[in-house]
Amino acid sequence: MGESLFILTGASRGMGAAIAEELLQPGHVLLCLSRHTNTALQERASAVNANLTQWPRDLAEPAPVADEVEAWLRAFDSARFDAATLINNAGVLTRIGPMDECSTAELSVALRVGLEAAMLLTASFLRATRGWRAMREGRCKVLNVSSGLGRRAMAGSAPYCAAKAGMDHFTRAAALDESHRAAAQGLPGAAIVSLAPGVIDTDMQTHLRGADGSGFPDQRNFVQLKSSGQLASPHDAAVRVLAYLSRDDFGSHPTADVRDA
Repeated sequence: MGESLFILTGASRGMGAAIAEELLQPGHVLLCLSRHTNTALQERASAVNANLTQWPRDLAEPAPVADEVEAWLRAFDSARFDAATLINNAGVLTRIGPMDECSTAELSVALRVGLEAAMLLTASFLRATRGWRAMREGRCKVLNVSSGLGRRAMAGSAPYCAAKAGMDHFTRAAALDESHRAAAQGLPGAAIVSLAPGVIDTDMQTHLRGADGSGFPDQRNFVQLKSSGQLASPHDAAVRVLAYLSRDDFGSHPTADVRDA
């Protein structure tokens, strides 16, 4: 195959950084969007002569970023890439506890970064790639990194649960849109999946383990996950997520889990 394009949000640390590192391969063009650039990632890209661009962008103000990404995509020749993929990985975890203990600003940022940005970037990606050869040949994908907390409510985490549940459901609806468009036009649409990546040893887990148990009854469960060695490393989680992305049946189930057979 020729070149493949990837756009990844939340690439500065944790699983996002691990995904970015795995994507630094010959023939890949990678754009990373995070509040801060990742120096180690840039050094790695230089060492392996990989095509990496990093944009320091705050997805708490997602509309101008989505417009900028769309303009960037439209500047490419529509036949250049064999495949194109958007990975919406960015998210925000607010303070742990009842929702009314979060400020208005904290709640707004959680939903803007975790849900609104993913929706706007998905729409921009689909608009810009609609006429691409990769889209016509069925090799455009959107992978939204979700969470089990989008499917199971947990006390003390209402903003995060809401963002991930919204991500799951907008993915289902967008997948239906692509299916109907494909049927009407006789051409493949984009494959869209909201994927739960399992439990990962990241800053989020540290945040959860250190929370005040009086407002977070599940705190002990997260301590147990760590002590019993049940957390995947960011690298192992990234490998599993990318393996799911490369599956032949990617898109057949709009909401999925890396642990699905």
